[in-house]
Amino acid sequence: MAKTPSIPGLYLRYRIWIADMNAGITILRIFDDYIDEFAALRKDGELKNVSEKFRKQFEVFRKEMDELKHEMHLQKMKLAANTREGVVIDKKQYTSDNHADLKKRYYAFHKAFAKMKTEFGLIKDNWIV
Repeated sequence: MAKTPSIPGLYLRYRIWIADMNAGITILRIFDDYIDEFAALRKDGELKNVSEKFRKQFEVFRKEMDELKHEMHLQKMKLAANTREGVVIDKKQYTSDNHADLKKRYYAFHKAFAKMKTEFGLIKDNWIV
């Protein structure tokens, strides 16, 4: 059976994950700039179809990032309040606060985002004129 993490450990985990998603938002912005740059250079239909596909993916990832960040921020604030109040987190509290579910969602998101970054990198390298 897995050990219940400490409050400081959970708090720091959320800070790292939120920072990772903030970096992901920056990557999405840069990828979107790539699409704009290459769209200005090339007007073919294939590029337009691929661009639209990725822009839709970017929107989905951005929405998921915003939702995850919001939920993690709320949990992070709750953990900080628990620390101030001297509350010790136990298995029941850990479960009711959905820490394990957020962890699963984050890792699923992270895996999907990494796959998209790889796919976009392969595609954009073929766009170079």
